[in-house]
Amino acid sequence: MSNTNITPLKFRPILKSAIWGGEKIAPFKGITTDQTQIGESWEISGVKGNESIVENGPDAGKTLTEMIEKYGADLVGEKNIRRFGTTFPLLIKIIDAAGDLSLQVHPDDELAKKRHNSLGKTEMWYIVDTEPDAKICAGLAEKITPDEYVARVEDKSLMDVVAHHTSAPGDVFFLPAGRIHSIGAGNLLVEVQETSDITYRIWDFGRVDAKTGKPRQLHVEEAKDAIDYQVYPSYVTKPGVDVDGISDLVTCDHFCVYKLTFNGGKKYFYPKSDSFTTYTCIDGSIVVTDKNGNSVPLKKGESMLIPANVGEFSVEGKGTVISATN
Repeated sequence: MSNTNITPLKFRPILKSAIWGGEKIAPFKGITTDQTQIGESWEISGVKGNESIVENGPDAGKTLTEMIEKYGADLVGEKNIRRFGTTFPLLIKIIDAAGDLSLQVHPDDELAKKRHNSLGKTEMWYIVDTEPDAKICAGLAEKITPDEYVARVEDKSLMDVVAHHTSAPGDVFFLPAGRIHSIGAGNLLVEVQETSDITYRIWDFGRVDAKTGKPRQLHVEEAKDAIDYQVYPSYVTKPGVDVDGISDLVTCDHFCVYKLTFNGGKKYFYPKSDSFTTYTCIDGSIVVTDKNGNSVPLKKGESMLIPANVGEFSVEGKGTVISATN
């Protein structure tokens, strides 16, 4: 293991306003801003043009990409350097939907590479909080053909065959590339996804863009061969059993996501995989201390990147964390 000492990293959030955005993200994160209708906080991002900037430690002010260029495998692991180069492979977000998001679908890696020279977008959602009667749309409730899909967009009946789910805090939705989905109004959630910003919007409830006065663009044809038309028995993911404060939420080829619950005292971790770990705190506050004695606090609404070469580290405090690695 390298002797390079990289402090666990926190980043400046990238706040994005949206037509469907609400007013929950700033208070959830404990920050003050004049920005309104914040739909997303990009917590840890390597997306070009939206790269996270380090907030703490000796490298404060550097972008995440610059950090990977400087530290390489010490930061993200050998396997990620070989596969992704200096691109950080995951994108971590907090999302607040005051209105319904558009119905959309994302291409898989193969199609995204062919069309956009990009990764595809498989993602997962952990529901943090909900308003009464909040819904998530995910998957098809009825089997349709690609041509029937196009016809239903045209006659405005597509939502009739989409599976609707009542959402509640603690629910988990896994959304492999190709699965039709939409976040309904009243959901506050953490999203973990591949590093990709490729979205095909297929229904937008007839909304009009405030700037142009015209309906937002749909990507009906692009989505036609990206959609998974299968109907599945369930679209809600059942979390694994909590063992010593750790619950497995989603494991797939692109990421592994866990829910960690800390109830005071000190807990030690001994990472064995050749990769980084991200923490997004959804309740309470904790302190992460690496083997060199660097302590970094993390409170509700904040996120952290724990480097691949950190070795043993400890966590103290009372809080709940959504943790992701790949």
